[in-house]
Amino acid sequence: MHSAAAWAIAAAAAFLLTPLAITVARRTKFYDLPKGYKGHRTPTPYLGGSAIILAVLLAVVVSGGTAGRYTPIVICAVLMWAMGTVDDKVNLPIRVRVVVEVAVGITLSACGLGWQVFHQGVADGALSVCWVVGVMNAFNLMDNMDGASATTAAVSSLGAGTLALLSGRSGLAPLCFATAGACIGFLPRNLANPAKIFMGDGGSLPIGMIVAAVAMSAVNRDYLGPRGVVIGALLVGLVIFDTTLVTVSRSRAGRSVFTGGRDHTTHRLAQVVGTPRRVAMTLAGAQLTLCTLTIGLARAGGGWVLLAGGLGVAFGLVLLWQFETSPRFRVAPREAQGKDATSPGHATLVA
Repeated sequence: MHSAAAWAIAAAAAFLLTPLAITVARRTKFYDLPKGYKGHRTPTPYLGGSAIILAVLLAVVVSGGTAGRYTPIVICAVLMWAMGTVDDKVNLPIRVRVVVEVAVGITLSACGLGWQVFHQGVADGALSVCWVVGVMNAFNLMDNMDGASATTAAVSSLGAGTLALLSGRSGLAPLCFATAGACIGFLPRNLANPAKIFMGDGGSLPIGMIVAAVAMSAVNRDYLGPRGVVIGALLVGLVIFDTTLVTVSRSRAGRSVFTGGRDHTTHRLAQVVGTPRRVAMTLAGAQLTLCTLTIGLARAGGGWVLLAGGLGVAFGLVLLWQFETSPRFRVAPREAQGKDATSPGHATLVA
């Protein structure tokens, strides 16, 4: 009941807070301006992330479901929201961002909310930091088209929340479901045509951090042991694939991985399915299928989990090869560098 209440409260709160965020962004001239590889044609308000995070906080407090053990996740999410919002406004140096992200990973590990795989503090801490930094930036990278990051985060959060309930971590589940609800409540204005608001780094970084943290906590040592890392990776499989895709694509093209562009999974899917709404629905269906299979495998046993991990890597490599070589999905060099402004969507600093 706490989880259901958290989902409903967060969804309603985000839906109601998003127009307020739009008003504040317009009055403060807090816009994402159309330039370079960004596909939107007019200045679009930021601060969607503020609506999402406020909705999550409200849902967690009102539902009363999240135990104190998981408070550090909420505090770190607020920190990432603050840094992301400042970054949307003034474009922080990447070095500053990385330092804060690493500090968040260290904090979660020190609070006992990181991976416990090697039974050795330093190794587990290093894995936890790499996971947190990697996953939150993967969601940041996925925020390159309307609805993409919010949709994927919503489904991944639902998957983590379900595993939290199955593993006996009922105190964690409301935070998972609240995150999913807040993302869903944000989507109607973000998926409008044209988009009325963007979440920005102030949304993609904190929700990425939350998903990374709840995945580690839901897939705990007592429930799944070391193979839990495989389950966690499958829960966020789409964003891992997208990050791998753009890394390989840009490396092959001789471009820096940190440059912007329209060579993401979303842009390639848009060439086939069309609008951002259809892309978001495709992403939701794919991640939902992946999460459903993952939850079933988590209850089936260790051998099945490892087999699924191997098959997932193999399928991802085949799909990556298809995206890179098939004319149906391949992005022209000029479009990949963002020279063409006809594709829908937008991109963040590192997208």
